[in-house]
Amino acid sequence: MSTHPAKLVTIICEALAREPLQKLLTEVGAHGYTLFTVEGQGNQGRRTADIQEFANIQVEVIVPQAVATVLLERLEKEFFATFAMVAYETDIRVVRAQKF
Repeated sequence: MSTHPAKLVTIICEALAREPLQKLLTEVGAHGYTLFTVEGQGNQGRRTADIQEFANIQVEVIVPQAVATVLLERLEKEFFATFAMVAYETDIRVVRAQKF
C-alpha cells in the first residue's frame, strides 16, 4: 500500500456560513468535502443543534498543502469577521491521492 501526504482542513462554524463556505471550497480547488451538524460549547457559549439555522456545522476537506494554505488565508480574510468560526489543518497521509 502506498500513501501520500495531504492536509485535512477542519472548519467549525455557524450554519449561516454553509453556502458561502461551499462556494469558497469550490473556488480554491477542493474536489469534495464532508459536512455535518455538530454541537458543543466554546467562546461563543453553548451551541445546540436543535434549530438547524442556529446550529454549528463542521466541514472536513482533504487537499494538497497549497490548497490548504489558500483556503485558510481566505477564511481568515473573508469569513472570520462575519461568522463564528474555527479552522485548522492537520497533516495526514492518504491512499488514492488522485481523489484529492
